Amino acid sequence: MAENEQLLSGFDLGGINLDSRVVMAPLTRARAGVERIPNGLMTEYYTQRAGAGLIITEATVVSQQGIGWLNSPGIYSDVQTEGWKQVVDSVHAKGTPIFLQLWHCGRASHSSFHDGAPPVSASAVKLNGEYIHTPTGKQSYETPRALATDEVPGVVDDYRKAAQRAKAAGFDGVEIHSANGYLIDQFLQSKTNQRNDLYGGGIENRFRFLSEIVEAVQTVFPANRVGARLSPNGNFNDMGSIDFRETFRYAMSRLNDYGLAYLHVVDGLAFGFHELGEPMTLAESREFFKGPLMGNCGYTMESANAAIKEGQADLIAFGRPFISNPDLVERFRNGWPLAPEAEMSAWYSFDAEGYVDFPAYQQAS
Repeated sequence: MAENEQLLSGFDLGGINLDSRVVMAPLTRARAGVERIPNGLMTEYYTQRAGAGLIITEATVVSQQGIGWLNSPGIYSDVQTEGWKQVVDSVHAKGTPIFLQLWHCGRASHSSFHDGAPPVSASAVKLNGEYIHTPTGKQSYETPRALATDEVPGVVDDYRKAAQRAKAAGFDGVEIHSANGYLIDQFLQSKTNQRNDLYGGGIENRFRFLSEIVEAVQTVFPANRVGARLSPNGNFNDMGSIDFRETFRYAMSRLNDYGLAYLHVVDGLAFGFHELGEPMTLAESREFFKGPLMGNCGYTMESANAAIKEGQADLIAFGRPFISNPDLVERFRNGWPLAPEAEMSAWYSFDAEGYVDFPAYQQAS
């Protein structure tokens, strides 16, 4: 325990007592079926991993317009809300808090998800990628349609309504997915935002979409039950802007004013790096965001504990290790070895294989 006492110590997250500072990161796993309804398999998956101090669910689309991934869950219908309630109740029975991650894919989508209508984005800037998996198989990315100025408030309201459904399902809070090249990130970054209205141009205007979403969601959940996620270093979904440091410093300083539950920063480079300057570190992020700060991407038990011990982070989110180690916290606590990382081909099998069939350490022994 001594070598990782900070990581495994408790933490008060806006009045929620976490047993440890180990967070289960959002992981898109594609098990919700074509109707995007959380189900028994997903309930089993999250319950197996309820040893985490906090669970953040996989990205969950706030509307049909937001869809861009096969078999990912939604939170825009009554039946989806009821499905999530089963997940939440089971995780809560283990004594673990759980936040829902709110998502809109924006241009990282395809017309076949939308009855032939093009995906939407901040601007009509095509994603430069090899292909996207769609209901009709692998397809090339398409040029998105720029949202009209008068359409943006409706998308903001989709986030508010999704937060209402998350609250009805019993979630302890929500995380606004503003990272990894999805819609909010597309508005925030100059690479994808070429607008000349109140949502484009300077950093202040590019931040407006995110700020309006935060304010809308905070009409549903208290400020300290709303988190946000940023990825200043990432190149996923063809992102990376020349002015990234200026942009994300501004975004962090503005988010600091909202009293968020936490800021979740994908600071590690294991998910890809745009190489447009020196990467932003957690220590740098701490200069601009004074609330609870969560690091993510490529952390080990040792590096996570060091980040907390040195005051760079309050929480660390683990993604891939939780896939093949449902009892990750217990392995950390007892010094048990981690299972080998699962093959990526099994991550999105649409069924139990590569999802709920990883044993806990004592079962494996």
